[in-house]
Amino acid sequence: MEDVKILATGLGFPEGPVVCADGSVVLTEIRNQRCSRVTANGTVSVFSNCGGGPNGLAIGPDGYFYLCNNGGNRYEDGHSMGLGPHPDYKFGYVERMDPKTGKTTLLYKDVNGHALSAPNDLVFDKEGGFYFTDLGKRYPRHRDNGGVYYALPDGTMIVEVAYPVLSPNGCGLSPDGRTLYVADTEGARLWAFEVQGPGKLKPKTAFAPHSGQCIAGLSGNARFDSLKVMASGNIAVATLNTGYITEFSPTGQIVRAVKMPDCYPTNICFGGADMRTAYITLSDSGQLGVMQWPEPGLKLNFN
Repeated sequence: MEDVKILATGLGFPEGPVVCADGSVVLTEIRNQRCSRVTANGTVSVFSNCGGGPNGLAIGPDGYFYLCNNGGNRYEDGHSMGLGPHPDYKFGYVERMDPKTGKTTLLYKDVNGHALSAPNDLVFDKEGGFYFTDLGKRYPRHRDNGGVYYALPDGTMIVEVAYPVLSPNGCGLSPDGRTLYVADTEGARLWAFEVQGPGKLKPKTAFAPHSGQCIAGLSGNARFDSLKVMASGNIAVATLNTGYITEFSPTGQIVRAVKMPDCYPTNICFGGADMRTAYITLSDSGQLGVMQWPEPGLKLNFN
């Protein structure tokens, strides 16, 4: 196991970490229905009482935060992960969050007349739009279909770009912006979609559910959560159950598998002057870890 320092504890299933200009990390706490800020010395403070089920977080071209909110999950003692929709759940949505006050405004809650189910993660392209995944809510005997969407940050456009996808979770763009990577939780699959323009993916062929190509996967009981793309073009995927950050090459080879001190490492982001400081949400234990990664992460658009 690599040297992972625990920066913060007592978090309620943390996700969506974003490194800010002052060196602090803003992250989501799905279980606690809020966003929090963690300073460089590990001090935790509430950043936004947004409610629902805040999950993926990113900074947009206007400097505001954009939040994927799954609408809320139900939790029971002894289970760190959500066990289906919260009793107050109605739909999932995407929000815009003021970086000074933490106040949120609703951007999107449906597409083509269909309610969003459980928006999960997002990534901005260089043109200023963003791709986001919808994991789909899980119920005792069925689940909603997942999908991938593209939207503009001003609330004027949302389109479906890949549907259905079983359980799309993390997403990221290659350094040249020509490939969208999506981690599929169930079955631990990593999909690559050809980007043909802002919000335009290569069309699917007949009988295929979508146009993604499966470039990597893991056997056993591994499940994929969020991902980040490296400056080299490799893809670092948080791997649930087995407790690793698994880094793949764009052709699907495992470059490295770094063991985490938690069975649910859910997300990773990069900061520091050399972009090698990795912050990892350790969600079973409710902690934020930090370590030096062997190579730099890709600098995100607008962050």
